Amino acid sequence: MNTFFVTAVSLLLIATELHAQPIAKISRSDLRKDVKMVTDSGVMILRLNDSTPLHRDNFIRLIKSNYYEGISFHRVIAGFVIQAGDGKTKSGFDTTSSLASYTVPAEIRNDLYHKRGVLAAARMGDNVNPERKSSGVQFYIVQGKVFNDRALDSVEIHRLGGRKLMEERRQVYKTSGGAPHLDQTYTIFGELVRGYGVLDRIANTPTSGRQGGDRPLTDIRIKKTSMVRRKE
Repeated sequence: MNTFFVTAVSLLLIATELHAQPIAKISRSDLRKDVKMVTDSGVMILRLNDSTPLHRDNFIRLIKSNYYEGISFHRVIAGFVIQAGDGKTKSGFDTTSSLASYTVPAEIRNDLYHKRGVLAAARMGDNVNPERKSSGVQFYIVQGKVFNDRALDSVEIHRLGGRKLMEERRQVYKTSGGAPHLDQTYTIFGELVRGYGVLDRIANTPTSGRQGGDRPLTDIRIKKTSMVRRKE
């Protein structure tokens, strides 16, 4: 299981919880809107999941407080995920701020899985975070890859501890793809509804590789975020 998603917070500070969230207020209309994320590589539209309300509301507050504007996608792996939210990638960000360190209680649901385009929360590994609390600010979007039956059988045995994937999920992983080895270990709280080409452009950008932390060689920043009316 991958346990390397959050790299920007200390073990001491990550104990801070929901009270450290940004104070931007959520209106009832916000819950019927999507998130528009304008990046250097294009525009993505994300729809948040009402079945994970703590993460949904936290993300809305961050969007409405402009937290993500100026932040870079600091970790990008083709065929896997693009990750952002580390305040250290934003010019002038106060890394001692509580927004750099707070966590959100896990909302891991059996009915949500890591198909292509899923939006999920990064977190510290199980060895220091057995409750699987999410980073309050770092997120990833799954690009993933397409699997065949043999590869999915291997994931079940070696990555999921023998837990079987539902047949309909196997079909999704064999057609549109995803990252099945992350299932039931990270909180999924939304998905991409438009901008898959942007996801692919970011995911396929040249990076420093594993030894360099998979950082894009050219910064890819989030330029603007906003809550927008749903079109579908």
